[in-house]
Amino acid sequence: MADGAASVLDVRDLTCVFETRGGSVHAVNSVTFSLKSGELLGVVGESGSGKSVTMMSLIGLVPSPPAQVTGTGVSFGGLNLLTASEDELRAIRGARIGFVFQDPMTSLNPVFTVGFQLMEPLRKHMGMDKAQARVRAKELLELVGIPDAERRLKDYPHQFSGGMRQRVMIAMALACDPEVLIADEPTTALDVTIQAQILELMHELREKLGMAVIWITHDLGVVAGIADRVLVMYGGQIVEHAPVRELFKAPAHPYTRALLQTVPSVRSEREDRLLVIEGQPPILHAHPTACPFRDRCAYRFERCDHENPPRFDLDNGHDAACFYDFETGGPRNA
Repeated sequence: MADGAASVLDVRDLTCVFETRGGSVHAVNSVTFSLKSGELLGVVGESGSGKSVTMMSLIGLVPSPPAQVTGTGVSFGGLNLLTASEDELRAIRGARIGFVFQDPMTSLNPVFTVGFQLMEPLRKHMGMDKAQARVRAKELLELVGIPDAERRLKDYPHQFSGGMRQRVMIAMALACDPEVLIADEPTTALDVTIQAQILELMHELREKLGMAVIWITHDLGVVAGIADRVLVMYGGQIVEHAPVRELFKAPAHPYTRALLQTVPSVRSEREDRLLVIEGQPPILHAHPTACPFRDRCAYRFERCDHENPPRFDLDNGHDAACFYDFETGGPRNA
């Protein structure tokens, strides 16, 4: 990513509320961030923190009803995706914004060949005929490292291993040369060796194609190796944002620090026990009016019970939504 690169995606105050029989669930709360051309933005947080729902809300992939998605705007290519028509969103999804879903087995249609599923977006969005789409589909499989691509176009998803299915999903997301690729925990279900291959593949494709990437994960080790910037999410909101090296060097939110302490280190003694973050992420039945991490936080103030902290600007493009200042060891001035 070049310094000073223009933003390809600007998200302002994105909110997603699910209306259920048990009441409202505020899954995403006033999320604001930007994505620059050519960069890889890591999005981390434990399950239930709102990572996937945030990214699916951007491009209209959450069902409405029960979801209600609002916000100041999601700007992409001069279009506000929150007010775009369904036809406009269909023209963008899969063409200009690619999406790699978590589970390739359930994301690929089991009754169609891999070739058919690769060719479909090429014919729909790129206007290719069947012969052109087949040639491009073969190139895509070769691009993501699947051998004997011509023959494998005729195979069905169940004939591929988990790692190969994930490569097919990446190929489908890249089919129309998107400006932005959103990868939702694409290596979670894979063994360590295949995971390393997928990460290396993503690095090569990013260098070759120059696209911007949003990488959703709960694995801080993955983020450390591939990301330029990191968003840490908790309780449906961003609690910390920083360049990747700054985040690991000086985490400014108690949740981020706790996450880092749960990662095993090859340098630690065998008898050292990993930190466990006690408790569970909150289920928010209203827009948060207090810090969502307060019940699990060792640095809690009385103020945290009555006010949801804003994102305080720190140095080096770093911000954190916390009233505690780790540099001074006391409350942050606000």
